[in-house]
Amino acid sequence: MKSTASYIRVIVFLLITYILIEITVESGEQSAFIAQPLTWLILGMVLLFMIAIEISLEALRTILFRSLKPDAQERYLLAEKAKKQKQFRKIKAIYLKLLDSKPVEKEEEIILDHNYDGIKELDNNLPPWWVYGFYATIIFAVVYLVRFHVFNEYTQTEEYETEVAEAKIAIEEYKKTAKDLVDVNTVTLLTDASDINAGKAIFTTNCVACHKADGGGGIGPNLADEYWILGGGIKNVFRTISEGGRDGKGMVAWKQTLKPAEIAQVASYVITFGGTTPAEPKEAQGEIWIDPDAPKTETPKTEIPETVSDSISVVMNE
Repeated sequence: MKSTASYIRVIVFLLITYILIEITVESGEQSAFIAQPLTWLILGMVLLFMIAIEISLEALRTILFRSLKPDAQERYLLAEKAKKQKQFRKIKAIYLKLLDSKPVEKEEEIILDHNYDGIKELDNNLPPWWVYGFYATIIFAVVYLVRFHVFNEYTQTEEYETEVAEAKIAIEEYKKTAKDLVDVNTVTLLTDASDINAGKAIFTTNCVACHKADGGGGIGPNLADEYWILGGGIKNVFRTISEGGRDGKGMVAWKQTLKPAEIAQVASYVITFGGTTPAEPKEAQGEIWIDPDAPKTETPKTEIPETVSDSISVVMNE
């Protein structure tokens, strides 16, 4: 007694729910079902709710059917059968209209005069869906020809370059909100107060025991002087925190504990110790690190006064 309408109701309700979730859930450019996995739970609960309703309706229909007298039950079944046959005839009529072909019993009307070895050919019309599709491709081709070969709107190269530029902008915008994509090659020094404060909190929780709160060093090296064991600068500090210090006697690797964004924050906070004066600084370890990317300043040339230069020339000539 299960009707087709039951399945249609479930499908339509699920589609409406899906559209509402996509509209209401903020997910950026991604689908809500990718950005927010919790939406799958919502859709699943809706599906269970609809199934429960349909089961209840089916049970109610069964109870009502059994309460009818035998002749009424028979009339109901006949009515349902006639309804299904009518629906089938409608679907079949639409199907035949899309094909626009002659029924088998009328094929003699479209048999061509020629035959080969008893094989005859029918002159069926092309299916309307195919004909209209073919017309659509002709219209598309004409519009395309006029647009790109007559008016020269833009070339494929220009379209490609535009899309690449837009993709680069989109990637940069995405990176701003997806800091965990950072690695040793892309990390940059963070200067925002929120990032520095977050780095300080991580440092206070995990690093103070070895480096002290002011970075003066204890078990670990002094972070305030210009000497570095594994190199200074944001990239080297990021690598050291992520991968750990020297084998057997250095700091443990924190990449299993901290996220890349957190490592970038604490590395940026460590850089702020440079030039400060800790209360009890540990002796220097490692070597003085000079940033290779820092702008080089030229040593000003000392000009020799003209009188001195002339005197030197006289002495040299003598």
